[in-house]
Amino acid sequence: MSKPLMTRELVDVVHAEPGPHNWRPAGMIPSARHQTSALPVTAASAPSPAGNAVRRWQQQYSQHLRISDTVIVCASVLLAQYVRFGEIANTSGYSDVAMTMLSFLFAALWLSSLAVFQTRSTRVIGAGIDEYRRIGSASFWTFGIIAMVTLLAKVDLARGYLAIALPVGTMGLLGSRSLWRKHIRQMRANGQCQTTVLAIGDRQAVSHLTHELTRNPLDGYAVVGVCIPGYGRPRGNALTLGGRAVPILGDVSDAVAAIQRCGADTVAITQTDHFGMHGIRELMWQLETMDVDVVVSPGVMDVAETRLTLRPTAGMPLLHVEKPQYEGTQRFQKQVFDFLFSLAALIGTAPFLIAAAIAVKLTSKGPVFYPSERIGIDGKPFRMLKFRTMIDGADTQIDHLLELNEGAGGVLFKMRQDPRVTPVGRILRRFSIDELPQFINVLKGEMSVVGPRPPLRREVENYEGDVKRRLLVKPGVSGLWQVSGRSDLSWEESVRLDLSYVDNWSMSGDLMIIAKTIKAVLTSHGAY
Repeated sequence: MSKPLMTRELVDVVHAEPGPHNWRPAGMIPSARHQTSALPVTAASAPSPAGNAVRRWQQQYSQHLRISDTVIVCASVLLAQYVRFGEIANTSGYSDVAMTMLSFLFAALWLSSLAVFQTRSTRVIGAGIDEYRRIGSASFWTFGIIAMVTLLAKVDLARGYLAIALPVGTMGLLGSRSLWRKHIRQMRANGQCQTTVLAIGDRQAVSHLTHELTRNPLDGYAVVGVCIPGYGRPRGNALTLGGRAVPILGDVSDAVAAIQRCGADTVAITQTDHFGMHGIRELMWQLETMDVDVVVSPGVMDVAETRLTLRPTAGMPLLHVEKPQYEGTQRFQKQVFDFLFSLAALIGTAPFLIAAAIAVKLTSKGPVFYPSERIGIDGKPFRMLKFRTMIDGADTQIDHLLELNEGAGGVLFKMRQDPRVTPVGRILRRFSIDELPQFINVLKGEMSVVGPRPPLRREVENYEGDVKRRLLVKPGVSGLWQVSGRSDLSWEESVRLDLSYVDNWSMSGDLMIIAKTIKAVLTSHGAY
């Protein structure tokens, strides 16, 4: 599933960067026929020191990526050459052209593709899936071009050479980016490498934007000032956003001065109706000589970027939103994947299944498995299998424990120190071993490998409004709820993630969730 439009992609719709193509003589203003907005058009001032500092760390980070990419690509092609041909310099079968020179030409083409696909763009710094997708696309395009050229030129290039260089180099690039991403996230956790934002919009819109941008501090966004349309009171007042006071720096017309005051490197516009027909363009003109990005929030939340298309219609850029996919080829692909993956998972984890079954049977009275009634797709009930992690008859005690429920909203029962959990059960829960039998439910077609959390009947009976949309797809062994906090999530956040998955799921997204699930299980994050 592609990443929903809420953090980095939340505002990545209109983006203006300074450069030669945006050059305009200082002091030049647009013609009178364009002055229909509330923005007074004035010449922009010099870049702010804070903006320059942001650009410096971004440039340094990009340079580090460029160096590591070069080392990995060159090493992979030379390794492929050595493994395939047994030596670094070999001209056999290639006339007077040394294989080593050919390898470096391949490396140069590969590095050029990484640049063309903007894998080191500041927009994708620490972005994760978007950055990885660009690397994969650049790598496959490179070797596609090589294969085509060698075919047309009738060069007998060994397929084994490419079969080694492509996966080794691609995995090396992805691995290095993952390490660099961890580094940048550590820096951001310490308050460094931040993208500072000036938000423009009314109080409610700015508050919502700030909440989304700062939902995960490791994304690196910090709202440092706001401009509120129609704000007529003296400057110096503040809004409480994200638990901290953010200064109100004036009206929309004060945007340029506000940037200089707060040192923002990005202007995020949350509402466009206050700018008039040409207001945003005029604001961008004012900011051309400033090292500042301009981004616009479309107001579309939790919609994956793959469902969004910006299309010019009647001279206006309109954002088209595609409908969710519940049937068709993609659904069939998901069913085939579910069957094959579950079969492989049961075979691969057989030793753990046997050990867990023996441990449960020998340490407490009762059956090995706990068949729990859950509600599946279209509201159909089924018996979900789990290893028993509680004492036998634990369900009869739940009414006495409801007052200790830690689940937000009272719908989902959660309890960190549940007295019904056995010692072995606590270990099984910590590493999610108790959930492995659910792959049997997947084989039976009752569940999917990835999907919303399988709900209990009493939870479904309390569903209201849009929450019922969770039943449009099969529940999953894992899902966004699993990789985003597991038992630590509130009821509202769990519902939001499930609904986002229902609307935006994709096979690539499922693979990403599976990879993150393995990491979450190994670290026992949010499990109890």
